Amino acid sequence: MPASQPRSRARDRNNVLNRAEFLSLNQPLKGNQEGRSSSRKQSCQAGAAGAQNTSPKERRQSQQLPEEDCMQLNPSFKGIAFNSLLAIDICMSKRLGVCANRASSWGGARSMINLLGITGHGIPWIAGTLICLVKSSTLAGQEVLMNLLLALLLDIMIVAGLQKLAKRKGPYDINPGLLDYLTMDTYAFPAGHASRVAMLSKFFLNHLVLAIPLRILLVLWALCVGLSRVMIGRHHITDVLSGFVFGYLQFRLVELIWMSSNTCQMLISIW
Repeated sequence: MPASQPRSRARDRNNVLNRAEFLSLNQPLKGNQEGRSSSRKQSCQAGAAGAQNTSPKERRQSQQLPEEDCMQLNPSFKGIAFNSLLAIDICMSKRLGVCANRASSWGGARSMINLLGITGHGIPWIAGTLICLVKSSTLAGQEVLMNLLLALLLDIMIVAGLQKLAKRKGPYDINPGLLDYLTMDTYAFPAGHASRVAMLSKFFLNHLVLAIPLRILLVLWALCVGLSRVMIGRHHITDVLSGFVFGYLQFRLVELIWMSSNTCQMLISIW
């Protein structure tokens, strides 16, 4: 035992960490500890006082902020993919909006593009269908026209409802026209003109006997009307594509609830 004590003392003297300049690394000074503990107490007291002064709503918001920050800093793969596709859609739609205003690159053709869009509007088609229905004298023609009128009315109601739910605005700040307000086509998603021309083209291809050139022109007309809505800056590309999809679904719905000739005659007699 006596021999081991001098050895341990010599080992402690030779240890570099036991020198005065390295003592703060192993054993912090008492003054620092007291200062830190006092500052921690003061911060805790200040935090407790602030927590008492804040309302319960603000406390819930402060507790939720770190989670929201974490979600933004670490988004999911689906969120990244959706935001990327949305950014590409907005960028491409703005580039294709060459007739959005008079100062655009194709601003001089804006009136012609608007005229092309009117050919897919609901009001002219409903008015034309009613006129043809009044002048029609055959049962087959009245049956087709009554179901076409039903399809047009369903298109206006379905598109208006979806637009009210989505409330998506177009790539450019363009006010809707008078005819758009009449058909409640005030938002961008889905494109009402696109859904209507898709439904009409599919309806005519199924229920009218048309030559092949006319069938091709009918499909081209639908595509041009959808493209015109993007060119004037009224809709995004995805709005037009979704409009085409909804138009086809509306056609399938009309086929399922197709009114027979007797039903059409009864409705015409009531009218």
